[in-house]
Amino acid sequence: MIPLSSPFGMAPMAGMTDTAFRRLVKRKGGCALVVTEMVSSEGLVRGIDRTLEYAEFTEEERPVSVQIFGGDPEKMARAAQVVEKIGADVVDVNMGCPVPKVAKHNAGCSLMREPEHAATIIRAMARAVSIPVTVKMRAGWDDHEVNAPDLARRVEDAGAAAIAVHGRTAAQSYSGNADWDLIGRVAEAVRIPVFGNGDCVEAAELLERKRHAGVAGVLVGRGVLRNPWIFAQAAALARGEEPVVVSLEDRGRFLLDYIDLLLNEGVNEPTGFRHVANSAGHASLGLSEVEGRPSSAAAPVGLASLGLSEVEGRLSAASRLSPAGSVEHASPAARGRQRWVINKIRALCAWYTRGFEGGSHLRVSINQANSIPALRQTIADFFFERPR
Repeated sequence: MIPLSSPFGMAPMAGMTDTAFRRLVKRKGGCALVVTEMVSSEGLVRGIDRTLEYAEFTEEERPVSVQIFGGDPEKMARAAQVVEKIGADVVDVNMGCPVPKVAKHNAGCSLMREPEHAATIIRAMARAVSIPVTVKMRAGWDDHEVNAPDLARRVEDAGAAAIAVHGRTAAQSYSGNADWDLIGRVAEAVRIPVFGNGDCVEAAELLERKRHAGVAGVLVGRGVLRNPWIFAQAAALARGEEPVVVSLEDRGRFLLDYIDLLLNEGVNEPTGFRHVANSAGHASLGLSEVEGRPSSAAAPVGLASLGLSEVEGRLSAASRLSPAGSVEHASPAARGRQRWVINKIRALCAWYTRGFEGGSHLRVSINQANSIPALRQTIADFFFERPR
């Protein structure tokens, strides 16, 4: 496993933790590892453009892990080779996704029901690439099939370099509480590093969970959507320092920066800036043709083909919002790439605006914004021009 600068990293969230978001979080500090959104091994091997976009990353994000899913050992090994050619530091296998559209294809958390087959996949991948192969799993399929410690031992023997465990079963999805005692038992069962995941929304919780479970580190998913500074704050606490206080202006600036990055994805980027794979499955750096890609990214790219987690529903719902009584703006309604960016901000703000005064009002206002200028003004009015 590659050396990490801190024990904290970002877990993938479908439709949310794209390369732009990951870059902004890395800039805040404290995040040692980022993991891409889940990528189909079938799509990687076949060179499907929308799938390949999920595997993209930039040098700023390193070290970066590309997470893939699938159930065929040969295809998973070939997909791992594509990931290695792109230049990723780690290839991660998703054995934790509970969504039926994924699980019914012998992928995601359904692999936990076939531990021998899951180990076969890891063995094939570990033999096919030289970069570390890691596994993301859940506690088990349901309360009657909690087998994470056993599966962890099997994939370790098959060549896995590290394991991440979300402390819920597939049946729980995101309900109930993550079982960190179970995560601790997984850490005790193997010699390779184990990272815990689940229910970390405050910086202090990262340190508490790490100590309690005796894990090598903590991955955060939904918590970083609420607070992109959570890693920097946790790292400060680990050093015995006071964590940074995030102001409303800081939060507003993050959203504006995110809009800018999304709007300018692939535009006038220097050679080597972006690691991508072309449709033949070969690695390329900063392909010039990416400047024409906004048309392919006009919709929430690839979400329809994946159907992942509750975030998909939030993003889809956001794209359909056209509330009665919305404020008329001078700018024409956004289309194409700009409409996609607005929907991304709407989806993020379902999490980002939680926990502070006026958050629900801001969500309504953002859902009513129908152009980029209107969206920027809504953010400015709330974060920068509020009465004191």
